[in-house]
Amino acid sequence: MTSASAVQADPRDEMANHIPSLRAFAISLTRNVSEADDLVQETILKAWSNIEKFTVGTDLRAWLFTILRNTFFSSKRKTRREVQDTDGVHAATMFEKPHHDGRLAFTDFSRAFDKLSPEHREVLILVGANGYSYEEAAQMMGVAIGTAKSRANRARARLCDMLGLAEGEDILAEQSGATLAVMGRSGFQAA
Repeated sequence: MTSASAVQADPRDEMANHIPSLRAFAISLTRNVSEADDLVQETILKAWSNIEKFTVGTDLRAWLFTILRNTFFSSKRKTRREVQDTDGVHAATMFEKPHHDGRLAFTDFSRAFDKLSPEHREVLILVGANGYSYEEAAQMMGVAIGTAKSRANRARARLCDMLGLAEGEDILAEQSGATLAVMGRSGFQAA
């Protein structure tokens, strides 16, 4: 036989009775009525969703106050690490180009460069990497200036073809507006 006194009441039925005292405690902590109301609401929500952790027969009010207090101080610790930036000015300047883009591009370039003929690699190293003029490169290679220019042009075209680049396109050029949006609209250069 089960009597009405033997059946324990659901603690959720009692929560509403504690809201005024929770609100007063929250106001004393936050010193702001609006923040206090939010804190009480969050406390009730946490208590409701974790009611199975409450031990029936113990002090519900003390349990609710503990949840409220812990929620308040957790929030304070979190906001202490935040920077006030309501207009987004600070956030707009904080971006960094992914480090892997350069390494991936260099790896692709190295593979393509290794597939060039020795003559094409030679002229690109002399003219492109070392900055010699076509005349100087031609003299070092023992060929006519026109031959050096032609080899350099064909080597660049072949590299672009192997890398899938359009003429004049930079290997590290941004690919889409979405990438630019992620990098920031500020116009600052990535680090």
